Amino acid sequence: MSWHLGRLVGFDLETTSPDPLTARIVTACVVRCGGGQPTESRAWLTDVDGEEIPDGAAAIHGVTTERARAEGVDLRAAVSEILDALADAAMDGLPIVAMNARYDLTLLDREAERYGMTPLVERRGQLRVIDPYVIDKQVDRYRPGKRTLTHLCQHYAVPLGDAHSADADAIAACRVAWRQGTWHEQLAGMSLDDLHQAQIGWAAEQAASLQAHFRETDPEATVEGAWPVIPRQASDGGEIAGREITTRSG
Repeated sequence: MSWHLGRLVGFDLETTSPDPLTARIVTACVVRCGGGQPTESRAWLTDVDGEEIPDGAAAIHGVTTERARAEGVDLRAAVSEILDALADAAMDGLPIVAMNARYDLTLLDREAERYGMTPLVERRGQLRVIDPYVIDKQVDRYRPGKRTLTHLCQHYAVPLGDAHSADADAIAACRVAWRQGTWHEQLAGMSLDDLHQAQIGWAAEQAASLQAHFRETDPEATVEGAWPVIPRQASDGGEIAGREITTRSG
């Protein structure tokens, strides 16, 4: 059976900033769906470890500092539970679907580092990721327009409920991935292992292309190409542009 017809595990975060190296988790969702089985979803609203949620971030996902402090669970506990949920998925042989996985999985990795927890990439189970963003840029690289989750939902005819809520976005990402596997035979014919490895190369190529574009105006521009998690030794700061990590002069 092709991977897109089996069980998928959607993962999404809403956070305090677009920089995955420093942002904190505000809300999160891990959802198991598809494969002819009932949808199972778990969501978290955290206290952000007492930090402030900037007005700009709150305007996107709707969670204010006041609400997080009043209703949120302990962020440390949430990070531990999210890591466990994703590790359980990997142990069960299920792929994790994350839109622009480099952002969400790197941010989760840095939260784990802050709390001294074993990172997801070092836990038992084989981590295999499906990233609709990377896949879309590969299979339809010359299509004009944006490639946000909202735009991908429109392109792949996927309904998107409450955009920028972690639970709605996690399910929508799975549905987009399903559509991609349905529409593109070359994807459906790949094993999960092969698809994961292919995305590592595709993401690196896409980053190199974006870096070349930036260097037309800034010769010192760099774009991080690691996927799905930026290694800790590689994250030495930088500017974030649209959830793409860049280091640019000036």
